Amino acid sequence: MRSLLDRFGHLLRELSKFATVGGIAFLIDLALFNFFTTGRGMEPVTAKTISTVIAATIAFLGNRFWTWRHRERSNPVREYALFFLFNGVGLGIAVACLAISRYGLGSIWPEVFQTTLADNIASFLVGTGLGTLFRFWSYRRFVFVEAGTRRVPRGPDPDSQA
Repeated sequence: MRSLLDRFGHLLRELSKFATVGGIAFLIDLALFNFFTTGRGMEPVTAKTISTVIAATIAFLGNRFWTWRHRERSNPVREYALFFLFNGVGLGIAVACLAISRYGLGSIWPEVFQTTLADNIASFLVGTGLGTLFRFWSYRRFVFVEAGTRRVPRGPDPDSQA
């Protein structure tokens, strides 16, 4: 067990911090989505897009300055752009789940799939769940990268006939 913790402890800590930041962003996304749809009468896909952009900005700050603060900082514009690119894919996953539920399944069974509860389940449970898996992988791999090891110049090849 100790060797597993030594080997994967850093990943577990990153995942815990990522989940905390994501949980806060999720609550902001959920609150704004429901405010926009029920309080303002906004169309659900538009509301989801706006609420996700706002929550993503907060998530970027939390992940950059807490989750992966130990990682080398590259160009902040690059990090922000990649973060939002991958967040856009995550948003696409959530919006696709919502659209499939509301407009695809909702055209067959509107009294079940064209409700606030169905919109929340499709968007937040299914869409956010799938999007979160993608985001963790992509942020860790492409946005908040570990410092690379420096290349050591190669010496002469001992097998060559110089």
